[in-house]
Amino acid sequence: MAATMFFGEFEHALDAKGRLIIPAKFRELLGPSFVITRGMDGCIFGYPQARWATLQAQLDDLPLTKKDARAFVRFFYAAAAECELDKQGRIMVPAPLRQYAKLEKKCVIVGVSDRFEIWSAEKWQTYETETAANFDDLAENLIDF
Repeated sequence: MAATMFFGEFEHALDAKGRLIIPAKFRELLGPSFVITRGMDGCIFGYPQARWATLQAQLDDLPLTKKDARAFVRFFYAAAAECELDKQGRIMVPAPLRQYAKLEKKCVIVGVSDRFEIWSAEKWQTYETETAANFDDLAENLIDF
C-alpha cells in the first residue's frame, strides 16, 4: 500500500461552533477517524490513525527519566483529540486546540507529507512570508538536489 501523502494549501473558515471543513482531498486519506493535536510553530497537526500509531510507538520509546521527553510527551498527548467527520466534511476543533493555534475565523489547512496542519490564516501568512525569504538558504543547508 502506498504511503499517505498530504499536500496543498486550502482556506476554510472556522464556524461559530468551532467546526472546520477538512478538504475533500484530505478526507479521502484520513478514513473514518483521525487524530489532531498541538503541533510545532503554533499550528495543529493532524494524523491518520496508522501514522498516529507509528508516532505513538516512537514517543513511547522516549526515556521517561528525561525531563524534556516527559514534558514533550505530556504536552503533545494532553491536547490530542480523535476526530470524526460530519456529513459536511467538518470536524469539531476542541477549544484548547483553537486557543493554542489562535484559530478564530479564517484558517489554512496545509498538507505536509504524512500529516496535515491547521493554521490561523494570519499566522500562516507570517510564517509563509518569513520562510519564503529564507527558502534558498534552507534548501542549501538541508537538501542536495
